[in-house]
Amino acid sequence: MQNITPNLWFDNKAEEAAKFYVSIFKNSKMGTISRYDEEAAKHTGRPAGSAMLVTFQLSGQDFMALNGGPMFKFSEAVSFVINCEDQDEVDYFWEKLTGSGGEESMCGWLKDQFGLSWQVVPTALGELMTSGTAEQSRRVMNAMLQMRKIDIQKLQDAFDGKEQAGASKA
Repeated sequence: MQNITPNLWFDNKAEEAAKFYVSIFKNSKMGTISRYDEEAAKHTGRPAGSAMLVTFQLSGQDFMALNGGPMFKFSEAVSFVINCEDQDEVDYFWEKLTGSGGEESMCGWLKDQFGLSWQVVPTALGELMTSGTAEQSRRVMNAMLQMRKIDIQKLQDAFDGKEQAGASKA
């Protein structure tokens, strides 16, 4: 049994979000959906029959999602990191999570259509940042700071000293 389960507070799209996330990640599944009954609906203002608490798994990690109303919003203060083995994985998750109303940010960060923040990070970034000289690490960091979606080849080029001055944002 998992000791810590992230609980995501949504206004009213917990079930939709859970189904969306489950459709993207391998080894994922929907769990239970508890719905507001008539009595709970009277006290909360949520529609009777609508999802209250949704459980699901992403890549084997348990999550809960609550339709609790508009009082609390997601912020970048909490995000989920997706460690990607190659550029195809980076591209896949970036496309899935920014599509349908998501928002790109810098350095591999994005917000999905529900406002949840994610970091799509290739494992190569950490390897390049720690395996070379201080100068190579500096070049990799500078290259990454110019990117939205992380481009592994551009990181490798920076590590190898092949980066282009004024490189365009990925």
